[in-house]
Amino acid sequence: MPEIEIVLLEPIYEGNIGFAARVMKNFGFLNLTLINPPPIGDEAIARSSHARDVLDNARYAESLDEIIEKSNMLIATTGGLSKSVSNPMRMPYYSPDEIRDIIGDVKGRVSIIFGREDQGLSNEEIRRCDVICTIPSSYKYPIVNISHAVGIIAYELAEIKKEEFPLATRIEMDSFYDHFDHFLDVIGHPDHKMENTSTMIRRIFGRTKLTTREVSTLHGLLRRAEWHISGDEDDLMY
Repeated sequence: MPEIEIVLLEPIYEGNIGFAARVMKNFGFLNLTLINPPPIGDEAIARSSHARDVLDNARYAESLDEIIEKSNMLIATTGGLSKSVSNPMRMPYYSPDEIRDIIGDVKGRVSIIFGREDQGLSNEEIRRCDVICTIPSSYKYPIVNISHAVGIIAYELAEIKKEEFPLATRIEMDSFYDHFDHFLDVIGHPDHKMENTSTMIRRIFGRTKLTTREVSTLHGLLRRAEWHISGDEDDLMY
């Protein structure tokens, strides 16, 4: 079973933090991380009810970088979605029950990122995540309160029981993405397509749950392709 971490990125209202802690404990999740939260006072404590321990034991971070360093998979939650596959920033996206299937057999830390109440997650923050999750809400009122969103996703993930294999580490995945960017340079990929292609590669491999061995094999394939293209060992950077 994965180690699931609920991350609230720059939440505005302490009451929502308390409610999020409470609903997390309802479904058996205890790992709460807060990035630049407001001061935690009486309102958050009161809203947390019998989940005061989740609130008291919350981990604090100053940036998303601190989460990325320690996570095997990053899941961005958002209600703002791409309308076309030509724009991969917020696509493909998955519902909470589909996320359960994606991470059910993962061994490692899975960080589920919830954005600010007023603005959500930025494009750059979403780009840095591996998988996108959205709650299928009504078009008449699609925006879900952050603590409710935590509850819906926690409910869907509460029945995960399987544990089979460890994922590649974040460092290993980032090294692979850097290698692929280098490979795009080697093959002369057009500059104006580089960012979109790089993002799509992250989306594709982010949902495949690569193991350390698989990442190593992909590095080897890229190195062999680079050598055949250039014949220059200096191009074999990874």
